[in-house]
Amino acid sequence: MRIASAIVAGGLVLGAAACGEAPEDDNNAGNGAKKYSACMVTDVGGIDDKSFNTSAWKGLQEAKKANDNIDIKYVASKAEADYEVNLTGYVNQKCDFILAVGGLMSDATKKAAAANPNQQFGIVDANPGVDNIYPMQFDTAQAAFQAGYLAAGMSKAGKIGTYGGLPIPPVTIFMDGFADGVAHYNKAKGKTVQVLGWDKATQKGLFTNDFVKQDEGKKVSDALVAQGADIIMPVAGGAGLGTTAAAQASGGKYSVIWVDVDGCESTPNCPALVTTVVKNIPDAVKEAVLKAAGGEKLQSKPGFVGNLANNGVSIAPYHDFESKVPAELKAEVDKIKADIAAGTITVTSKAQPTK
Repeated sequence: MRIASAIVAGGLVLGAAACGEAPEDDNNAGNGAKKYSACMVTDVGGIDDKSFNTSAWKGLQEAKKANDNIDIKYVASKAEADYEVNLTGYVNQKCDFILAVGGLMSDATKKAAAANPNQQFGIVDANPGVDNIYPMQFDTAQAAFQAGYLAAGMSKAGKIGTYGGLPIPPVTIFMDGFADGVAHYNKAKGKTVQVLGWDKATQKGLFTNDFVKQDEGKKVSDALVAQGADIIMPVAGGAGLGTTAAAQASGGKYSVIWVDVDGCESTPNCPALVTTVVKNIPDAVKEAVLKAAGGEKLQSKPGFVGNLANNGVSIAPYHDFESKVPAELKAEVDKIKADIAAGTITVTSKAQPTK
């Protein structure tokens, strides 16, 4: 499902960038004990995607706060062809822990890990199935199910929408859960709320084919609004900011459910956000790096899978919508969490993490 191979044309693509930069966090600790180096490679969304790259970097920052013997740095990939260059660059720099961020980096990370079996790698949102890669994955379908139920209950138009960046598992898993949450609401309430932009049965839907360009996100959400949607969930990284900005400017015509990082902490458009389907990447990354720095060998099996039961995924507070969401609906959404965690409700998606 990858759209480009991680072939490096020539050796100069990211020669300088492979050094990585994080000026405020990468302290050059002259003498003293040998530092444990944790080095992160972003995917094309970049460090300021307000999404999973930002979250993973926060996890490294938190690990450094907890153990000041840890040095952290990152390099931002500009294109898929950079992934392998950047990962190999950090191997050559003798980084102790190399973190790859995003499902698009799976193939490049697998290749780098196979070529360097004694190097500890970690990856967010993928499981390449290699012994020296510690996978951190998230069953976001569970929390997205809550969000779908919530959106169905909040929609006045009876139509809600979603779209993705690319049709890859870390994206479609949100969309699957969201659609099933709406279906659960319809069944429970005898309603017919429609989901626009995604068909779980056929796995077909709307995509920007980009995780950066806000105008692409706005274009897709404009189309959904034109079809009658009054709540939209973009799963497209920074491209989704085009939707949140337009929603806020619409004066309440439609609102948004954000993903990955609480949108009221990561975007400037909190007034337009009902909630966020949160993927707790920071804690997973922090724990992994602290364990590795403490000398623990991180096992590829079972790795880490975040879910509602272990707080690896959740829905964020309602913030500006706190007074707008009916108490009864809040209680129902809370009960869904308990039921999913207990196994009373089973949420399924073809994109759920493999162990």
